[in-house]
Amino acid sequence: MKFQQLIETSPIAEIVELYPIARDFLLNFGLDDLPWERTLSAALEQENEERLLEFGCTRTEIPFQFAAFLATMLESETLESEIRSITLLGGRDKSGNPEEISLTIRTGEIIGIVGPTGSGKSRLLADIECVAQGDTPTRRRILVNGRPLEDEERFRMEGKLVAQLSQNMNFVVDLSVGEFLDMHAQSRLCADKEGVIQQCFDCANRLAGEKFGLDTKVTQLSGGQSRALMIADTAYMSASPIVLIDEIENAGIDRKQAVNLLASKDKIVLISTHDPLLALSAHKRIVIRGGGIHKVIEKTAEERESLVRIEALDEALMEVRRRLRQGELINAPAF
Repeated sequence: MKFQQLIETSPIAEIVELYPIARDFLLNFGLDDLPWERTLSAALEQENEERLLEFGCTRTEIPFQFAAFLATMLESETLESEIRSITLLGGRDKSGNPEEISLTIRTGEIIGIVGPTGSGKSRLLADIECVAQGDTPTRRRILVNGRPLEDEERFRMEGKLVAQLSQNMNFVVDLSVGEFLDMHAQSRLCADKEGVIQQCFDCANRLAGEKFGLDTKVTQLSGGQSRALMIADTAYMSASPIVLIDEIENAGIDRKQAVNLLASKDKIVLISTHDPLLALSAHKRIVIRGGGIHKVIEKTAEERESLVRIEALDEALMEVRRRLRQGELINAPAF
């Protein structure tokens, strides 16, 4: 095994220099204080066995777990960096009728998912999130770069292939915004950590409109601020190439700018929405009916013209909201 031999013969410092992600393993097991000039096995000889057992490991097991960790993480990063498209192959609706669909979505594309409440929009997002292979209630299959993922690949990529932004983004950690972003930047090994943190912070404030500081506790953020922070974090720090968004129209953020930002980062963006502005801003719309994909609509020239008028109406509504928040009277038509 490639990494097993490396771990047996190379000092920890050399492994970390070659594969910076290795630092995460050592931090998670509380082993960052080992003598890094030694091999892992030699360094572990000085460790208290009881301390290691707190993490459910022995001296003998840790090198094997370290090798497995490196193999999994590095292979996952390679797959993430090479993802160019996903293909949605139809399954069946709630009545058992087949979905006659084969839709390929490429990086940089925005796909709207529309349909009545309860029609199955969230189920489609869930199928994509788990890279369904005919093993969900809809029997849909998801291809990555034109091919199905083997189970080993599929479950290894769980939590890395897809970033999902749901309707509820409530924080429970007792951290400031700055500490939260710093933690994410470190765990994702961002090269310019301070620069990325500042980009995320500035972007989140632009999206939210309602300003907050780096010292603001994340538990004190409003719904819109929380959503804006996570969108910025996903755009600038997350390596996940696919972003699924479940109804952000009521989040109190600049939602069109948010979706366009994610698409500009070469991510595949799928958004479940009832919002005409978001639906018509997408390159295509998947229409859900009765738990199944009814049809796929490409945006027409007429719809592009309509979008201009809808954007003007939306800006007028945003101005009314701003004035109401400021305690102003709305004593003149805004339209």
